[in-house]
Amino acid sequence: MCVLCVCVCVCQEADSDHRPQSDAEADADLDVDCKAEGADVPDVPLSTADTDNTPECLNKALEGLPPRWKNYWIRGVLSMAMITFFFLIIYMGPIVLILVMTVQIKCFQEIITIGYRVYRSYELPWFRTLSWYFLVCVNYFFYGETLADYFGALVQREEPLQFLSRYHRFISFALYLLIISWPFLLTCLLIVFVCLFQFAWTHVTLLIVVTQSHLVIQNLFEGMIWFIVPISIVICNDIMAYLFGFFFGRTPLIKLSPKKTWEGFIGGFFSTVLFSFMLAYLLSQFQYFVCPVGFNSETNGFTIECAPTEIFILQTYTLPAVIQNTLGWETVKLYPFQIHSIFLSTFASLIGPFGGFFASGFKRAFKIKDFASTIPGHGGIMDRFDCQYLMATFVHVYIASFIRGPNPSKVLQQLLMLQPEQQLSIFFTLHSQLKERGLLPPAD
Repeated sequence: MCVLCVCVCVCQEADSDHRPQSDAEADADLDVDCKAEGADVPDVPLSTADTDNTPECLNKALEGLPPRWKNYWIRGVLSMAMITFFFLIIYMGPIVLILVMTVQIKCFQEIITIGYRVYRSYELPWFRTLSWYFLVCVNYFFYGETLADYFGALVQREEPLQFLSRYHRFISFALYLLIISWPFLLTCLLIVFVCLFQFAWTHVTLLIVVTQSHLVIQNLFEGMIWFIVPISIVICNDIMAYLFGFFFGRTPLIKLSPKKTWEGFIGGFFSTVLFSFMLAYLLSQFQYFVCPVGFNSETNGFTIECAPTEIFILQTYTLPAVIQNTLGWETVKLYPFQIHSIFLSTFASLIGPFGGFFASGFKRAFKIKDFASTIPGHGGIMDRFDCQYLMATFVHVYIASFIRGPNPSKVLQQLLMLQPEQQLSIFFTLHSQLKERGLLPPAD
């Protein structure tokens, strides 16, 4: 198992894998750019995202340091704390699902709060209430689909769940239709017009946050390794890019994030590829990380047991002639997942940061530094999770395109949901096919 998660994502230095500036310098850059570009920027009131909530004990310990180094130590200390928390959550197993949901809700709240402040002049009726209703509806749809897909045995045992599973999509659509039609029922064109602002803002937020966090959970059910490795390599890229940029950064990378440098970008890339290759080797050895998450109807609990698939079994590869002549090695033993990890880390290093660039542009458009001030020195949860969402989408597409094959356990769950006569029909058809192919001995 999205990213995500809280700690993981939180570690992301989305706006700081580069040569750090003081807060005053960053604010000045933002104001100058907006004025120079003649941007029509909404007047967003001061929020908690613009305040310093660093613990007093940490402020006292670091007083006297230049702002650059003070920011460095604040980020470092809190990053280590969050990474420790992340490993604790991983140790607890599939309960990480709760963490993904917590991150999703917090990210949604941060973006909706910005929308509420921006459009406050329109006095939208029930803006936040209706936004949270949409969140509940969308989560009901996604998690209901997941429950029916992965835990069919549990659904079949509980009669209320059978009803909800059978009519799940109709119920989801009815809940959604109820809330989007209410302004029209009031027959007030002004309310309809005003609600379109809320409708658009909320749905874009749902697309960015809820849909992609659902993909994090889908990745998690494929095996913990598909959750841990993507999140870890994004964190590694953020941290290493920050360190390379901090100590060696000289050349600006992109105007949207003036602190980012080419030195941090390139250093983060090579560090991330190496880190992911080693992490993939380590995790591929343990069944706990490579097996899909399932549900055991006998114990009524999650199970992580399986025979490892081919990509998690050591294979012998013949090296190219050039490498053989250089290193003197003819073959090397690797887990195929290590090769996949190179593609994942390349995406995380070269394309993943564009999630951060998008978030930076969004914040500049509304003249805010961070989405919130949840984590001192880091900003809000969304500030740390922007790249993780893009990475989660890529991993989901990657698994569906290159990894996932037919899943016997899912097929069995579908069969168990059929009527007895349908099950018998499939049994006799399958029995006949296996006999024709010679896989079963002919009847005496």
